[in-house]
Amino acid sequence: MSLHEECGVFGVIATEPCDVANISYYGLYALQHRGQESCGIVVNDDGVFVSHKDMGLASEVFSQDILSRLPKGTMAVAHARYGTTGGTNRNNCQPIEVNHQKGRMALAHNGNLSNAAELRNELELSGAIFHTTSDTETIAYIITKERLKAPSIEDAVSQTMNTLDGAYSLVLMSPQKLICARDPYGFRPLCYGKTADGIYVVASESCAIKAVGAEVVRDVEPGEILVFSKNGVVSRREHCGKKDKKLCVFEYIYFARPDSVIDGVSVHASRVRAGKILAKAHPVEADVVIGAPDSGLDAALGFSAESAIPYGIGLIKNKYIGRTFISPGQGARLDGVKIKLAAVEESVKDKRVVLVDDSIVRGNTMGRVVRLLRDAGAKEVHVRISSPPFLHPCYYGTDIDSEEHLIACKYSIPEICTLIGADSLGYLPVESLCALTGTHGFCSACFNGDYPTKIPTDTRKDRFEQRLSDRQKEV
Repeated sequence: MSLHEECGVFGVIATEPCDVANISYYGLYALQHRGQESCGIVVNDDGVFVSHKDMGLASEVFSQDILSRLPKGTMAVAHARYGTTGGTNRNNCQPIEVNHQKGRMALAHNGNLSNAAELRNELELSGAIFHTTSDTETIAYIITKERLKAPSIEDAVSQTMNTLDGAYSLVLMSPQKLICARDPYGFRPLCYGKTADGIYVVASESCAIKAVGAEVVRDVEPGEILVFSKNGVVSRREHCGKKDKKLCVFEYIYFARPDSVIDGVSVHASRVRAGKILAKAHPVEADVVIGAPDSGLDAALGFSAESAIPYGIGLIKNKYIGRTFISPGQGARLDGVKIKLAAVEESVKDKRVVLVDDSIVRGNTMGRVVRLLRDAGAKEVHVRISSPPFLHPCYYGTDIDSEEHLIACKYSIPEICTLIGADSLGYLPVESLCALTGTHGFCSACFNGDYPTKIPTDTRKDRFEQRLSDRQKEV
């Protein structure tokens, strides 16, 4: 309940000028679960780029007045951000815009480069001056360098992919083309669709394509580059098949919206399967199964169906708390969990409760939720987690930055059970992960330490900001 993913990307291209800003806004709205720190839209009005970016949710950043100021155009790229590399400030808002000798570019990126520190250091030593602390600017620099000697922007993107390592799903806009690319491992999702009147849209998830009235055409394949222009769609596949597919399995467990379909697999169905596996692996006698909003609800349905224990609504989430929620001062001594969640006493009082959630990271939140249910009268609370224990950091876009912050690295499962105050605790068996997707083509390094890429030597999420701070002290 405390994990975050880096962001969501969105792009649109039409044959005639239209309200691409509004289309992008609705796309961002559908992808808001992927990033709630900042967002931005860049519109292409006949080669002139007009943008608006700021901190906050899409509904906060883009009022109707702001949207009305953005011109009609034939293309737009948009981005919703939660930063895992780089700090929380307006400079890191995306899409990133670049003016160079051969034109303009706007770039939105989802993922983390595992060789970002190395690439950035090389660029800085060659004279590059960075204005942000995100991986995205590094990618933009390399694409720009390649574009100065490449015959086309898509050739520059292809050459850049020879340099990048790690996770990246990109949506890029030049004056004449919209381009999307997915890293050869396919760590992060990316798909595209088309409306009835011929508008193409690209998005991190299929839910955003449907939200703007388009039909999903297909997922972008790992390593694939798609070029959208007035001439239609061209697929470039020179990077396809070079790596084994490694889609982040946590997209299915937590990140993606339940109504999305990623690489042909329904997220909702995957979570229901996880719940059924949990019920078989960790059975318990209980009176009601409840899910922790929102990503635990589908797994709770699966647990209930497999165990024949009735499903109930035991926790209600305050839907009006976004990034603007201000935690009270220490003097108020209020528990933030009680502000965000409320127990339904009618569902849990005097009952043995199975609480299903997607993960336990540090354990603090889960402990508070268990106490919340006990305060509401639950006789027993049995916690079931629809993922294996987190044992290793992630370098590909998930906010799991070090083993020292992971409760499963410090304590055994019985000890964690005691710490969170539960009567029993069961995790999804790591060997059952392939059953969620029906394939072995996923990354589960945060659970088993099997990293698809070379582990970076500089693993701090705020490494670039720290470097900038050190330099400021020297000055």
